[in-house]
Amino acid sequence: MIESSQKIKTFLTFPGTAEEAVNFYLSLFPGSKLLEMTRFGKDQFGEEGKVLNATFELKGVQFMAMDMDKDSAAAFSWATSLQVDCLDEQEFDTLFARLAENSAAIMMEPEPVLDFRKVAWVTDRFGVTWQLVWQ
Repeated sequence: MIESSQKIKTFLTFPGTAEEAVNFYLSLFPGSKLLEMTRFGKDQFGEEGKVLNATFELKGVQFMAMDMDKDSAAAFSWATSLQVDCLDEQEFDTLFARLAENSAAIMMEPEPVLDFRKVAWVTDRFGVTWQLVWQ
């Protein structure tokens, strides 16, 4: 297990797609890191070779992920989302385009909201919901 000063981490459980999702998320943010990936072995509770635990870092924040059997994995809900404060319009537009590609749902197209230049809300192809904000 990775030591960290971050005492609360978001833990994402996928129905057999954790490695693909983690690699996708790592590709979205420059400087992201895969810190550790452990796989289920033979005779363990889980499909051999799938992700038992993965620890990764996006924009300096650690997350964890794992795979569960498709029949046992709970679906993600838009009631919980990951908010990204974008540095500039290019980052916002790039993230939105990549997350929206083959997405499960675009709940809010990019638009100005109150004092924010752009805000968007999208559920990616893995079922994780993201809120993008550019101030």
